[in-house]
Amino acid sequence: MQPYRHIGACLAVAVVLFGTVARADDATPSKGGVALELNAADLVGEACRITFVATNTGTAPIDRAVYETVLFGADGAVMMLTLFDFGALPAGVPRVRQFQIADTACGRIGSLLINGAGTCTVDDAESEACTKGLATSSRLNIALQG
Repeated sequence: MQPYRHIGACLAVAVVLFGTVARADDATPSKGGVALELNAADLVGEACRITFVATNTGTAPIDRAVYETVLFGADGAVMMLTLFDFGALPAGVPRVRQFQIADTACGRIGSLLINGAGTCTVDDAESEACTKGLATSSRLNIALQG
């Protein structure tokens, strides 16, 4: 019976150690960032209206986020470089933003690349909150990369 007592003691120590590690991970704040989802693309007249769902996953509100975005054609060639102004992004609250790309059929767009943040302010100061921890996804056959 002696060996079983040692196994029980080892298991008890392991449970305490792993429990401590799990609690330490839970206490570590998340880095945060911005999650951008390409949600829809609709032809409106001669323009493609692109719809994003943007969520600031950080703890501080972003006063203004402007992303430099590259549109690639279905053939992979650069179609244009433009700025999308997402405005204010409160912490933890999804926001829907729409942009119209004049004289462009949605079917011509193969992918979008978030090339960086042209403007990103938090508490009226320049910040890296818009690019650090940037996560991109797409519900469409148009890829979104960042």
